[in-house]
Amino acid sequence: MSKILYFDCFAGASGDMVLGALLDAGLPMSELEAALGSLMIPGYRLAADRVLRAGVSATKFRLVEPDGQVHAHPHHGHAHPHPHHDHRSLAEIVALIEQSALDARARARAIALFRRLAEAEAAIHQMTVEQVHLHEVGALDSIIDIVGAVFGLQWFGADRIASSPLNVGGGTVRSAHGVFPVPAPATLRLLEGVPVYSSGVQMETVTPTGALLVAGHASEFGPMPAMRAERVGYGAGDRDLKGTPNVLRVIVGRDDAPADAQRVVVLECEIDDMNPQIYGVLLEKLYAEGALEVFYTAVQMKKNRPGTLLTVVAPPAAREAMTGIVFRETTTIGLRYQELQRACLDREIVVVETAVGPVRFKLARRGGEVLNASPEFEDCARAAAERGLPVKQVLALAAQAYWHSRRD
Repeated sequence: MSKILYFDCFAGASGDMVLGALLDAGLPMSELEAALGSLMIPGYRLAADRVLRAGVSATKFRLVEPDGQVHAHPHHGHAHPHPHHDHRSLAEIVALIEQSALDARARARAIALFRRLAEAEAAIHQMTVEQVHLHEVGALDSIIDIVGAVFGLQWFGADRIASSPLNVGGGTVRSAHGVFPVPAPATLRLLEGVPVYSSGVQMETVTPTGALLVAGHASEFGPMPAMRAERVGYGAGDRDLKGTPNVLRVIVGRDDAPADAQRVVVLECEIDDMNPQIYGVLLEKLYAEGALEVFYTAVQMKKNRPGTLLTVVAPPAAREAMTGIVFRETTTIGLRYQELQRACLDREIVVVETAVGPVRFKLARRGGEVLNASPEFEDCARAAAERGLPVKQVLALAAQAYWHSRRD
């Protein structure tokens, strides 16, 4: 069974909400402190408090200054951070991360996230990545949020990370560059390709750090996948809103799929009014864009008309690309899809010496045991043509040679 971590972003997401939810779900504070130790300025400390948000108990993650004041986040209803000394360049942030206690994989992920953020800011403000100072997200608290969340998500060891669509809020937000509509330009750029919506609440509910962490880790977006929930964590935002808990919920669990199961999306539609010559072109384009299987089935449709059922099997991430090709290249006006699991044997190509020359074999294994061994038809057809033999005879000779080699 694979482990799944799901971000439920019904009230948005920010960096401190992500860390709060991970701590609430079981991430040990002591391990987080050890991982972030070298990033901390002397006198600062981490804190995680139990709070209520619309009656829901949640963890509020905070960075506390030497004087006991909370180092405020600039978004999600927080005040402005301290100026000037909090503005860091990408190079400065990379240097900080490189000297941290994170392992190499986590350091690389954290650096990649900050680089993505710098590229988004650079594109918005028409400057180079080297010229970008990351303002609010270059502040110590945001660096702690991002690097800490990378460590925390790695600590859970999820095989899949998924997310709901993100509630981005509404209204306006003030930043170092002025007043902007919600979602702010950098946030929106970080959420390109991610499903978002607004519940109508007039505040920024997804911050740049929240967008960066969720979009940078989740590989799929939609309803909560089927799983057996094992841990649930609630990370609190700063404000206590009426009517809905201002929390990010993280659910950690396992699915019931076998270890060798793969997730796929299956798309289908019936067609009864298309030039049959198009089917060949359609198949080639779908395979070129990453389809795993494409096949046609003869069906009987409405008004007793003969038609064709198109079935496409693809990785879940390719669903939108497959949908676009089907609508663009065919006459259908609708299709359906569903995500399924499939189990596949391990496959390997080997070359076997036979009486008619070398022939490639496709081997299929499970648990190391060879369950199928098939000679490549093209090799057998070529050998048959060269020697003037029936293809069926060459196929039989090749199979005999393979099993004989196994006995040896």
